[in-house]
Amino acid sequence: MVSAEVSVLRWLDKLTGETEDVELGRGQSATWGRLSIQLDECRYPKGNPASDAIAHLTIRDSEVETPVFSGWMVASSPALSALDHPRYDVWVLSCTYPQSEAPPEAAPDAPEDAPEPAATDEG
Repeated sequence: MVSAEVSVLRWLDKLTGETEDVELGRGQSATWGRLSIQLDECRYPKGNPASDAIAHLTIRDSEVETPVFSGWMVASSPALSALDHPRYDVWVLSCTYPQSEAPPEAAPDAPEDAPEPAATDEG
């Protein structure tokens, strides 16, 4: 696993249906409604950075003294370690990683009207 500087999170207000995506840098926090979310760490697999992300978050509710969530969230399995809040939901979408580690782009498919290669007897 490799550490990333930035994570992309999504939050949902279950009462209004509003959602918002937010990018947080390591150690940075953002407030939305009653929640304050701090990104402590974001990691992704070194060999396949686009495959998954895990983030350690500390989430506070302004009406509660202790954090309502402090732990790791896994992008591919949000229910594995989820925020248990009656009004809000938060989950990890991805970690941002340097372009040099981006997966290679797939080659475009050949157009349908492209000529077929000539057949040979060489086998």
